[in-house]
Amino acid sequence: VQLQASGGGMVQAGGSLRLSCANSGFLFDDYAIGWFRQAPGKDREFVAAISWRGISTNYSDFVKGRFAISRDNAKNTVYLQMMSLKPEDTAVYYCAAGGYANVRAGDMDYWGKGTLVTVSS
Repeated sequence: VQLQASGGGMVQAGGSLRLSCANSGFLFDDYAIGWFRQAPGKDREFVAAISWRGISTNYSDFVKGRFAISRDNAKNTVYLQMMSLKPEDTAVYYCAAGGYANVRAGDMDYWGKGTLVTVSS
C-alpha cells in the first residue's frame, strides 16, 4: 500500500500550486482521501477531504474558498488545487486514505509521505 503526495514547492503569497496524491497497492476508489498539513512546531491539522466517489467534499474553514479537492479514480489520483496561498499555508502536506466519516478526526487507514509547501511573503 502506497500513497505519495507530490507537487509541493516554493511560491509567493497569492500564488497557486496543485498537489497530487497518487496511490498504488489498494483499491483506491473504496476509500475517501483526506489532505492534512503540519507546520513546523504545530500539530497536524485537517485540510480537505473527498468521498470515494468524489460526490462529497469537506474543507477546513481556513482553506474554504481557496482550495479545491478533486479525484480521478481512473488515474488513482486525488488533487488539491491551492489558490491565493498565504505564508501561514506553509507546511508539509500529507494525503491519507480511510473512511469519509473519520477524515476530520485524522483517523485514517493509510498515510503517505508528505510534500513541502513554502509560501513566501
